[in-house]
Amino acid sequence: MPILGIGVDILYLPRLISLLSRRGSEAFATKILSSQELRTFQLLAEQHGEDKSGRITQFLGVRWAVKEAAYKALYPIRPTWKEVTYSSLNGASGVKPTLVYRPVHDDVGPTSKLHVSVSHDGDYVYAQVIVEST
Repeated sequence: MPILGIGVDILYLPRLISLLSRRGSEAFATKILSSQELRTFQLLAEQHGEDKSGRITQFLGVRWAVKEAAYKALYPIRPTWKEVTYSSLNGASGVKPTLVYRPVHDDVGPTSKLHVSVSHDGDYVYAQVIVEST
């Protein structure tokens, strides 16, 4: 199948930490996460409270980078934050990370298959998205 687009993004986590300290993680999450991602975020927030481990920051950072990469890969389609849903690797079941684009309006055109890869180390999160025609 032909590749329709490739998008990449790199996020410097201290930039996100600064943003979250000004606006709050809940407000940021509500702005960028799909409903499915927001439910996962809320469970994570209940478990980690003040997030001294950085788990919430990493969760939000990965999704931000993935959505930025998806936005670039899907061009000229302009998805909203909430139309793109990322599910991370599930080690227990062996299911690899997935990315799904669900447009709010049906006039966007045929859906494509999205491939996603994410890497994070230290202060950086890197995401790559490839759009393949179906």
